[in-house]
Amino acid sequence: MRTTLDLPDPLYRHLKLQAAKEGKTLKELVARLLEEALSRQAPRGLRPLPLVPAKERRILPLRDADLWELLEDGSSRP
Repeated sequence: MRTTLDLPDPLYRHLKLQAAKEGKTLKELVARLLEEALSRQAPRGLRPLPLVPAKERRILPLRDADLWELLEDGSSRP
């Protein structure tokens, strides 16, 4: 797919230099950098909850999804 990007001149020069150092085209370098940045993003959805030692637990055992729902919507239902 083709697209047009307006990049600041210093960024463009930096990218061109990096592409030349790697023996890649600008297109190849930008595609790789974008893929890497997107893969580093935290996945959306449920995240694992921290473990709490049994002796410190003061809540009923609930599924992660139930706990995240409570945290996100502020509900007080168990």
